[in-house]
Amino acid sequence: MDKCITCGRELHPERAKKYNYCMSPECQEKNAKGLAMVAVGVNKAAEQYMLLDEHTKEELASGKYHDQRRQLFGVSGPSPAPARTAAPAPARKTQAPSRPATRKAARQPWSKSQQKLALLYNEQGLRPDEIAQKLGLSTYLVTQIILNTRSRGKL
Repeated sequence: MDKCITCGRELHPERAKKYNYCMSPECQEKNAKGLAMVAVGVNKAAEQYMLLDEHTKEELASGKYHDQRRQLFGVSGPSPAPARTAAPAPARKTQAPSRPATRKAARQPWSKSQQKLALLYNEQGLRPDEIAQKLGLSTYLVTQIILNTRSRGKL
């Protein structure tokens, strides 16, 4: 029968198949080694968790487990500006306007810091409902922040 390498107690035969130490807290603390894990975002529904060994590192580096929620793999960079076509010059009006056309930008119901955090969490792959819970906002408002930023070409 196998014995624990730390305290010398006899090991249960099933435990001895995988481990060379017993279940006592002292032996566990001295001999147990943590496993490096990695969360791989493979689709919208869930992430897959894997042991981070050399084989997994190679697969990650090759791009096998890219996040399908993102268009780009890796760190997101500035998005390319959409191609613009030259618009024809507007026709001139013959009448003078009665008052100057000043349009005031509508005030957004979120702060700049909330916007920055929401976009950061979105880049990390969190869903709008998760972001809303973290920021104390409604899911609708978080969605509006993300869509507003995308429509302005900042995301």
